[in-house]
Amino acid sequence: MYWLYNFLLLMYWASLIPVLIYRLIHEEGFYQRIKQSIGFLPDELKKKISDRQAIWVHAASVGEIVAASPIVREMRREHPQEVIIVSVVTATGFRMAHKIIDGADGILYFPLDLPYLTGRILNIIKPKIIVLVETEIWPNFLRIADKKKIPIMMMNGRISQRSVSRYRLITFFTRHVLSSIRIFCMQSRIDAQYIIDIGADPNKVIVTGNTKYDQTYGIVTPEEKKRFLSELGFAEEDYPIMIAGSTHKGENGSVYKAFFEIRKKHPRARLIIAPRYIYQSDPIRDEGRKFGFTMVKRSEMQAGKVKEEHYDGVILDTIGELGRVYSLGDLVFVGGSLAHVGGHNILEPAAHAKPIVVGPNMFNFVEIYDLLSSRGACVMVKNEDEFIQTCVNIVDDRQLAESMRRHCIEIVQENQGATRRNLAELQKILDELHLWR
Repeated sequence: MYWLYNFLLLMYWASLIPVLIYRLIHEEGFYQRIKQSIGFLPDELKKKISDRQAIWVHAASVGEIVAASPIVREMRREHPQEVIIVSVVTATGFRMAHKIIDGADGILYFPLDLPYLTGRILNIIKPKIIVLVETEIWPNFLRIADKKKIPIMMMNGRISQRSVSRYRLITFFTRHVLSSIRIFCMQSRIDAQYIIDIGADPNKVIVTGNTKYDQTYGIVTPEEKKRFLSELGFAEEDYPIMIAGSTHKGENGSVYKAFFEIRKKHPRARLIIAPRYIYQSDPIRDEGRKFGFTMVKRSEMQAGKVKEEHYDGVILDTIGELGRVYSLGDLVFVGGSLAHVGGHNILEPAAHAKPIVVGPNMFNFVEIYDLLSSRGACVMVKNEDEFIQTCVNIVDDRQLAESMRRHCIEIVQENQGATRRNLAELQKILDELHLWR
């Protein structure tokens, strides 16, 4: 089966050659990204991590980096002598890792999952253990690491319903791939069952919780909050501040409609939209004009390019800020839920004790949503009309908003500790390695 996988992978990359050439010419930093992905590390990084028996933590993109942040932080505290490296797949993940991960000795791009390239990078780094954050299943990487007798574990494991549906079609293959993983530390009982359904050995699967409950983005001091408000051009008396995080195409119109209704009663209301994909920022700004709103981009504010003296809101087109900017909100909508995407991380606004509204499509975060909604901390709406009315109700009813805030912080505090449970499993493997040697 691996031969077919490798053939399809080669065909896929071959089809992308024109795109890759274009990006090499036009995209700053893309050359270094490709160079690392085929196993050529910068000399300075190579000296730091080559042949050092590192703990290798792999986190694909922004969401996984957020989950990896408390893991690496505590790993560094408990193992100050160890070399720790973090690998990512995407450019946004790479930038995010540099922003929020302090304890790593090196941050690099994950190799393309082809046998020679994967073998090359494993021979350079020679890790003592590999930690996969969430569900990063790369068949050649896992197979070759297993052949080299490098222990592999999964931390903060999560698998979406959509991914399970796809993997079930090739369970005969995924069963073999997953056999190389020593232990699966899954976020929830649902994730545990999903990973078993696609071929993981049930005896290797445990539930340890979600490390995102342990993330420190919930800690924003009053001074930092004032600074954020000032940088965005907002005043402390502006109310409410509505934040729409990780929005997708088709959702921003609903956000503007809700904000339009809120503005009728609250003329000092402000809006922050953080698109899931930054390239959507300009269309979002144009769409705002249709509703009579002037929106400015955060990146242009930072560059001193904003000419408007008065504006209604900010488009957060930057990397790594949303988790802390949520602290400013009086009402938070988490995107990917009105659109049929499956939702996004609702723990970030919950950690800041914010009233949360989501659409009907939260199938990628079922257990977290169930927990928050069962206590009234998060409200799911069925359609655009219900979304608009719910947003208006929350900002008008201060008592309701306060109740939602209180339940959010209670839930987050009650569920902290997943990082500690994950690292306890890591320690067991490290202890075994020490005994073997």
